[in-house]
Amino acid sequence: MCTSIVEIVKAEGSGKGEGGWFDLTTAVVSYDHPHHALLEEAITIDFVNSALGPGARAAVEITLQSAKELSAALSRAIAAADVVESVRLSGSKDVTSD
Repeated sequence: MCTSIVEIVKAEGSGKGEGGWFDLTTAVVSYDHPHHALLEEAITIDFVNSALGPGARAAVEITLQSAKELSAALSRAIAAADVVESVRLSGSKDVTSD
C-alpha cells in the first residue's frame, strides 16, 4: 500500500554520503515501502543536497516504533539544548542554577 505520506523541510548541517561529507539542504521524511529494510512499511529519513546529485544523500529506514523512540529522544535532546543555549545567551556560567 502506498501511503503518500511525505514531509519535506529545510535542513542545515552536514551529512556523510558515498563521496564523504556534504552540506545538507533538505530533509525528507516519509512512511512507505522501504528500499532496503526488510519491513512492510518504514519511516524513511533522507538528508540530501539535491544540487550535488544522488551521491549527496544520507538515508535511514526504520520501524515506526523506532521512529517514535527517535522522535522522543530528539525532543528530550532539543529541550536540554534549549536550556543550555538560553543560559549561554544570558551570559550565565552555571547551567544547573534555577
